[in-house]
Amino acid sequence: MYVCQIEGKEVSKIIKKKTIFSEDMIDSKIDELIKNQLVNEDRKTLTNAGRNSLCVVLAGGVFDIIHPGHIYTLNAAKELGDILVVVVATDNTAVKMKKRRPLHSQEQRQELVNSLSMVDLCLIGQEDDIFKTVNHVKPQIIALGYDQIHQEKFITEGCKKIELDAIVARLQSPIPESSSSKIQKEYGESIHGI
Repeated sequence: MYVCQIEGKEVSKIIKKKTIFSEDMIDSKIDELIKNQLVNEDRKTLTNAGRNSLCVVLAGGVFDIIHPGHIYTLNAAKELGDILVVVVATDNTAVKMKKRRPLHSQEQRQELVNSLSMVDLCLIGQEDDIFKTVNHVKPQIIALGYDQIHQEKFITEGCKKIELDAIVARLQSPIPESSSSKIQKEYGESIHGI
């Protein structure tokens, strides 16, 4: 329901696509959530209690060449909460960060990340202000990969400016030699021909 609310999509249609539940079963579950004051009467938005009952984790990156380091990091991020929202960098931001054009467009990278089982929702980030996306998602935890340039203090201060009390968690990678930059360096231009 949280993911549908963020995306502005109808809950029952999305749940029907992703589960084996019948429409009656979905309606019954939503009725129960309304009775427990976790879902509003509109049947599509969470109450404050419903939203506060979830721990949302936000992670971000370029995700141009998905590799084992990404999988480990996203699994570790998912373990921190109930819902994992991942933000992929825009094409322009990817160029600034990686000093090269990404192999895949931002929409393709979003689709790739959305297909990973641990990811509940993947969004394309904002170019001018990362905190616009943070404010939209309102995570309780922001997970940073071991190699991400964002400093915890910068993230914490940015969250305070939007009145969000989020914890910043720096994740470790057991495979630090597995990175998109190292793959690009090793395979060079030949990777573009794949």
